[in-house]
Amino acid sequence: MIVSQPPYALASTPFRFPALASLAGRASLGGDREVVLATYLAARLAHDALADRGLSQAVRAERAVSAKSWLATYSLPAAIRTALARLVEASGGDALGVAAALRAAIAATSSRLDQASRVELNRLAEAFEQA
Repeated sequence: MIVSQPPYALASTPFRFPALASLAGRASLGGDREVVLATYLAARLAHDALADRGLSQAVRAERAVSAKSWLATYSLPAAIRTALARLVEASGGDALGVAAALRAAIAATSSRLDQASRVELNRLAEAFEQA
């Protein structure tokens, strides 16, 4: 049985980084969940630095400042905090620096992420490297 959408139905919205979001939902409260949520935030900000997203550098810079304040409230290991903070900063500046910061964040968080999450982040890094 084929079910069609009513003519007034909205198109479904694609969800960025579903594997990261799913991992955050499954992670136990505390350290692992905080690492995944912080990684998710940094990845979303980095994704918005892609040229096709259409966000101005001023908007991205403002978002990066706010995100760094939020990131400071999380209890993260020092190496992960540093890598994610650099990625957030890079997302607010020139998109050229995002790929390197993203690769460093992937390396710092890889032991806390599952395979699907790492694949999502690597695809994002490749998008920046190809641009």
